[in-house]
Amino acid sequence: MTDTTQKVALVTGASRGIGRAIAMKLAADGFAVVVNYAGNTRLAEDTVAAIEAEGGRAIALQADIGDADAVTRLFEQSLATFGRLDVVVNSAGVMLMAKIAGDQLEVFDRTIATNLRGSWLVLSKAAETLSEGGRIVALSSSVLAKSFPGYGAYIASKAGVEGLVKVLANELRGRAITVNAVAPGPVATELFFEGKSEEQIQSIAAMAPLERLGQPEEIADVVSFLAGPQGGWVNAQILRANGGFA
Repeated sequence: MTDTTQKVALVTGASRGIGRAIAMKLAADGFAVVVNYAGNTRLAEDTVAAIEAEGGRAIALQADIGDADAVTRLFEQSLATFGRLDVVVNSAGVMLMAKIAGDQLEVFDRTIATNLRGSWLVLSKAAETLSEGGRIVALSSSVLAKSFPGYGAYIASKAGVEGLVKVLANELRGRAITVNAVAPGPVATELFFEGKSEEQIQSIAAMAPLERLGQPEEIADVVSFLAGPQGGWVNAQILRANGGFA
């Protein structure tokens, strides 16, 4: 892979769900794509194969985004493979349910380690790496507005992500790099369906005025806008792509 004229996007958590849809969309937009994944090599390679089947360029790179050394290697390997990096999308995350209770501290620690510490590591490395005109996009969540029981650790982590996005946009003043977040509402992914009854799924789907779940591709379209030429004047924003959910 010696072509260094093609723009390159790194998407964390790109082996399935929203992350995969983002990787596929950015590849369709003309980016070479680094498909980051935490543990499922087969799913990541499936994403790469799907991109290549459509004529795109991609590589799968494993890294736990909560591990500082792993994130450093991820960026180094991305640059070594493609020679440049133009867009970084931090889509990797976990959603662990637990009430706010002393015996649930492990859930809180695991959630913060991936969702918030991981965002700090990926966003800071992106800030070090990207050149003028670069784009950074983080994934938050529209559930912040709902305060559902059991979502305490997840909401705390995503509220932190939104804070990081706005601060980093200001810290990158003068470098023409935009930093934004996309906050999906309920989206029809494996992560969303896990552990929910059909009744719960239908109840949540009905909350938005559009009365349905979002699709991963609809979130990918919003990220595509932010990463593309039309998104250049959008900065330090949280785009709530949720059908009116909140």
